[in-house]
Amino acid sequence: MLVAAAVCPCPPLLVPDIAAGAAPELDAARDACSDAVGVLAAARPDLLLVVGPAAGSESGTYSAGTHGSFRSFGEDLTVRLGQGPGQERQLPPSLSVAAWLLERAHWAASPVEGLGVDDRLESERCAAAGREAAARSERVAMLVMGDGSACRTLKAPGYLDTRAESFDREAARALGAADTEALTALDAALARELKAAGRAPWQVLAGAAEGAGLQGRLLYEDAPYGVGYLVATWS
Repeated sequence: MLVAAAVCPCPPLLVPDIAAGAAPELDAARDACSDAVGVLAAARPDLLLVVGPAAGSESGTYSAGTHGSFRSFGEDLTVRLGQGPGQERQLPPSLSVAAWLLERAHWAASPVEGLGVDDRLESERCAAAGREAAARSERVAMLVMGDGSACRTLKAPGYLDTRAESFDREAARALGAADTEALTALDAALARELKAAGRAPWQVLAGAAEGAGLQGRLLYEDAPYGVGYLVATWS
C-alpha cells in the first residue's frame, strides 16, 4: 500500500546547470523538493515509484538504472534512476528531473522504478494505474512529478488564461489536503487546455492513496514564468 508521497514540479529549470544565471529564482522550490524527498526516505518504503508526465511514445514503465539526459535542453548532463541494469530507451524529461532530485538527495532508501503517464490518459484509468501501483509492495512510496497550468501570465508558455489561477488554486488545495476525490475530479480536458502537465500523475497518486489515510501538507506554491509549481507531501 502507499505509505508516503511527494509531489514536485518537473521543469528542467530545477536543475541549476540548465537554469544557469536564473538558478537562484527557483532555490525555494528546490529546497521544498529536497524536504519532500526527505519525507519519502523517512517512510522507509520497500519500493519508490517515480511518476511523471510523458509524451505518448515515452509513456510506460522504466526499470531501475535507466538513464536520462538534458542534452535537448543545451546541457551535456546525464542522470540515472536509481541502481539497476536500466533499459535502452531514455527517461522522459519529467522522470529525468526526478532522477536528478534523487541523485541530489543520495537516495538509497529503496529500489526505484519509473512510470511515464500520457497526459491524454482518462482520469479513471489514471486512478486505476495508481491502485495497481500501490499494490506492488507492502510499503510503496511515490515521487509524483508534474506542473500546474502554464497559462498564468501573458508571457507564460500557454499565454494568459483567466481559468488558470483557479485551476491551480484547487489543485494546490487538494494536494495540500491529500484530497483524493478532488484530484480525481480535476477536469482532464481543461487541464490540457491550460497545459497542466501534472493532472494525470496527480490522478495516479489519487488512485494509489485510496483508503491509505494519508495526511497532506503543501510546502510550496508559486507561478514563476507563468507556470504553476506545487510541492506537497503525503504521509
